[in-house]
Amino acid sequence: MKSVYILVHEDVVLSSAAAPLDIFTRTNDILRSDGRSPAFNVSLVGRRPDKVSLKLPALFDCRRALDEVPPKSAGHRQSLILVPAFDGDWENVRDRNRDVIEWLARHHRSGTEIASLCVGSYFLAEAGLLDHKPCTSHWAAVEDMRRRYASVEFQPDSVLTDRDGIYTGGGAFSSLNLVLYLVEKFCGHDIGVRVAKNFSIHRDHVNQAHFSVFNGLNRHGDRVILNAQDYIESHYAEDISVESVAGMVNMSKRNFVRRFKRAVKVTPLEYIQRVKIEAAKKALEQGRQNIQALTYEVGYSDSKTFRTVFKRLTGVTPQDYRNKYGRA
Repeated sequence: MKSVYILVHEDVVLSSAAAPLDIFTRTNDILRSDGRSPAFNVSLVGRRPDKVSLKLPALFDCRRALDEVPPKSAGHRQSLILVPAFDGDWENVRDRNRDVIEWLARHHRSGTEIASLCVGSYFLAEAGLLDHKPCTSHWAAVEDMRRRYASVEFQPDSVLTDRDGIYTGGGAFSSLNLVLYLVEKFCGHDIGVRVAKNFSIHRDHVNQAHFSVFNGLNRHGDRVILNAQDYIESHYAEDISVESVAGMVNMSKRNFVRRFKRAVKVTPLEYIQRVKIEAAKKALEQGRQNIQALTYEVGYSDSKTFRTVFKRLTGVTPQDYRNKYGRA
């Protein structure tokens, strides 16, 4: 049986702690119904054995303290710590949970497996658990995390990552795919499928790019590059090129590309594509039916190129995106 310790503190997002508790518990029920032994011994863990009140009108009964979780070196080899998402400013949350971050680092050194859901990845990164490892998180947090943790290999479009006993899950409810992944990894494919069906969670979500909202990446302070970004965002409907934007700011293409990437962390071409696709996403959300006309409206001259770029950046086709998020 694998011991699962779900971390709880006053800033935890309610669903991010309650949902995995429910999924692991239901998995045990399904196993028992088959005459098999339960797979998970789930505990809520806080700073002390006490009731933890969240910002919402909700209360978690933590019956274990941090120092009561045994390290792997003590012979407890089958254990997993789960770090849910938090609500609030990271620096404030971090300062209130310095002891938790040190606790995670100690358990990682002893060999305990550790998983994060959504922005719970901040805790793992701060503890040094993600250095030179892949990481996903909520798409809106990745830009900030990249600035803070340069040695982490961010994969913002991934729904989950798994490397050397460290797991990370995507944003918000997409992170439940990581919980299902852990159920399947430790209980087998058949149980994973049954649990997914029980909770009506799709198991084929391998990309969360279509959830993201492109926000411009404009916090760098380079005025020349900011002018270039403004120009791109104002002229996305035209067939603009990297050369034309470089000329607009009086730079050679080579110097412009180098300076743009240094400031924005993506190439000018990728930025142009992302701005165009974000405009297309908003149009599709409004229920636009004619994708061919939309192709020209966001500055593409042929629909094949538009569809290729759209799927590469979002993980789905324009038609699929409209079906998922467009107005009826």
